[in-house]
Amino acid sequence: MKILITGGAGFIGSHLVRLMVNKYPDYQIVNLDKLTYAGNLENLKDVENAPNYTFVKGDITDAELMQELFQDFQFDSVIHLAAESHVDRSIADPMSFITTNIVGTVNLLNAARNIWKESGYEGKRFYHVSTDEVYGTLGETGLFTEDTAYDPRSPYSASKASSDHLVRAYYHTYGMPIVISNCSNNYGPFQFPEKLIPLVINNIKHKKPLPIYGNGKYTRDWLWVGDHATAIDTVFHKGANGETYNIGGNNEWQNIDLVRILCDTVDGLLGRRVGEAQELITFVKDRPGHDKRYAIDATKIKDELGWEPAVQPAEGMKETAQWYLDNTEWMERVTSGAYQQYYEKQYS
Repeated sequence: MKILITGGAGFIGSHLVRLMVNKYPDYQIVNLDKLTYAGNLENLKDVENAPNYTFVKGDITDAELMQELFQDFQFDSVIHLAAESHVDRSIADPMSFITTNIVGTVNLLNAARNIWKESGYEGKRFYHVSTDEVYGTLGETGLFTEDTAYDPRSPYSASKASSDHLVRAYYHTYGMPIVISNCSNNYGPFQFPEKLIPLVINNIKHKKPLPIYGNGKYTRDWLWVGDHATAIDTVFHKGANGETYNIGGNNEWQNIDLVRILCDTVDGLLGRRVGEAQELITFVKDRPGHDKRYAIDATKIKDELGWEPAVQPAEGMKETAQWYLDNTEWMERVTSGAYQQYYEKQYS
């Protein structure tokens, strides 16, 4: 099987690529990534020379390139993760999110359709990986299910909602075999340090302020990235065509409580006085359209496909903190931008 994984040099994508390359030696895995600031090939050093792995630098917004890749590689399946994904950046620059997340997705759909329709889509699959943010916001109670109406509140979530709808449209209009998953917030190794958890860990280490939006009461469900990779693997192989599966960690935290836990965890790991890091917490002006609460009902994927998260919250948070503290060179290369030279060094 020849599988195109888009965005495979990103945080979630690199974990998925590693899993697929190692678990399925008979599959040919092609990792397509534009290598924006969030793409880091150093995350995949351990598999870059595997015989079943190929990296291609490219942009999904380039329709001609997408057609050429499908023609050259004759992909059997696509697992599409490539996306602009940071809410704050989408507020500052919505057009790049519209171009990548919407137009890029359509380019992939068209390229796949042009090649696959000749075979009647036999043995093909287009898997679109999305977010729970498309559902909008929840009150104090309730959970997002696969039937929750879409209600995106940011340019990022609106662009992902649009791409979800387009993928479903190609299923209903053209008969393309598709599957979609919507996941909660991921955490774990190799996450770009603009995101909350690595940002907090790094700032604690360097005794910098820990910025918390508003009153810190915003609630998110957190999913260990390794669990998400196994969930994608499960949906890819077992999911029914045309279906959506919500992937969650059963792990809800208010932002302020999560940061306090990280503070005490990192203080302990660094041998500091417990409570020292909490003195760095700083409340900052809230961002526009901030969703109050996300929470995933992952019953469907458990009941129908047999997947559920394996990593417990306390274990995952401690392991994540330890990884960032142990991998100071990785963090320094990312924060300095030095990691972006890796492609030129290895692939030129």
